[in-house]
Amino acid sequence: MPQTLRKLIGTVALVALVIVYALVATTIAAARLADAPAWAHLLYFLVTGVLWILPGMAIVSWMLKPDRR
Repeated sequence: MPQTLRKLIGTVALVALVIVYALVATTIAAARLADAPAWAHLLYFLVTGVLWILPGMAIVSWMLKPDRR
């Protein structure tokens, strides 16, 4: 697969990942942290705000792989 096509697919995948991840993280927070103290909200959103980077890094590294020759 040429790198330009991987970049297009990866860009769409990254946008979809961020949207779906944000919706899931917010839904879980609304369902589970409704009566939690403010520090629990802060901790949850700090962790979930950084956690999406792991699959994002995998997508970016796949996108930037050089073409086979």
